[in-house]
This record gives sequence, structure tokens and C-alpha cells, in this order.
Amino acid sequence: MVYRRGDTYIPAALDELDHYLRDHRTGDVRHFDPRLFDLLYDLTASVHDAGGEIDVICGYRTPWSNEFLRGRSAHTGVARHSLHMQAEAIDIRVPGIATWQLRDAALHLHRGGVGYYRSSDFVHVDMGRVRQW
Repeated sequence: MVYRRGDTYIPAALDELDHYLRDHRTGDVRHFDPRLFDLLYDLTASVHDAGGEIDVICGYRTPWSNEFLRGRSAHTGVARHSLHMQAEAIDIRVPGIATWQLRDAALHLHRGGVGYYRSSDFVHVDMGRVRQW
């Protein structure tokens, strides 16, 4: 999806992305920080897959959904103050790219938080402070 032309974000495209990344448990939509989409573009470009497919594991989460996941034993890594609740985080896979490679590429960008969930086979990236887990 083209969400930006030059330095100008396309509002209709951002609205469509916000809807796609809504909380699938509640249907609630929140406006994402468009810099997160820039980060995803740069991340996929850095693994030579710019414009390719990104599998979204989790986008926006309402506080209710976040607590729901925190209460499930299989999701012990869910943070109480997750940036998913601020629409500033996304969990992804990129088909054909090993998640460890995606993690390393995200760390190399040095832009926000990077979480590596090897057993669940996804990478978390966010617009928070630079950190890793």
C-alpha cells in the first residue's frame, strides 16, 4: 500500500492501515504513528524485501485486550503498559526472511524497541525508546 508520497502522508491510506491494524477482539481502531510504517518500510528494505508482504501478528490492542492476553499463560511476555495500546507497536513476520534476520535488521536500524519471540516466530518493533529483549 502506498501510504506516503515524498514527505507527505496520504490520509486515506493511513486510515485504511489504522483499520487493518485494529484490535481484532473488540473492533476498536486507533490512529497509528505513521513513523511506524516508515520503520517497517526501512526494515523490509534492509532485508531486501521492500514492498513485499508483511504478516501482522498484532497491531493495536485496547487495554482490555492487553489485560486479556496478560492473563493467559501462553502470553507471559505481554507488557502491562504495552505500546500496542498506544498504536505505536506491531508484531510481524516477513515471509522468506528468518525472524532472527529480521530482529538483527531492526536492531541495526536503532529506532525504537525490538523484541524477538523465537518460539512464536515473530519480531516486535515499536516507536518507544531504543531497547531490546
